[in-house]
Amino acid sequence: MGGNAAGHHPLAAATSGACATIASDAFMNPFDVIKQRMQVHGSTYRSNFECARTVFRTEGLRAFYVSYPTTLTMTVPFTALQFTAYESLTKVMQKRRASEYDPLTHCTAGGLAGGFAAAATTPLDVVKTLLQTRGASSDMEIRGAKGLVSAAQIIWRREGTKGFFRGMKARVVTAAPSTAICWSAYEVAKAYFIRVENEK
Repeated sequence: MGGNAAGHHPLAAATSGACATIASDAFMNPFDVIKQRMQVHGSTYRSNFECARTVFRTEGLRAFYVSYPTTLTMTVPFTALQFTAYESLTKVMQKRRASEYDPLTHCTAGGLAGGFAAAATTPLDVVKTLLQTRGASSDMEIRGAKGLVSAAQIIWRREGTKGFFRGMKARVVTAAPSTAICWSAYEVAKAYFIRVENEK
């Protein structure tokens, strides 16, 4: 899509991020379900294996993927927004040539991009969490949530707009440093390999 050519390529950045997260989430979604079940208040699971075995035995394979469409609905925009914001911010902030490593720019742009993407996709994360923890709930309405729409309706009916933004500050505080570190590590590795290649 031209992302390796000189210049600003927000569509290429957004598309590459979206494609990467679709593949990644297909593999990681069951692990995320296990993590959520073990973190939920009152969880009695003593190990990841015990949690996975119990969920599979009582709810079937579908329980590990019931939130996958919702996860994609959240992570595809999150990653697309993050990649686009990161590329745009680095273009604005970087004083030197784009091919040069600039740690302050990459760290700052990564943190801002991650925080922005996290804030914008918080409502979808709230819906995803409800779906992933529904099997551990004693509330029959929540246990009966079938997908994105029914989970969103429950949240809207019970808490209104504010219900979709629960945990937004914590999510931004988690995402900003995480993405700052991630992009910084990516850029330093890229700069190293470019330098090695140029020295040949």
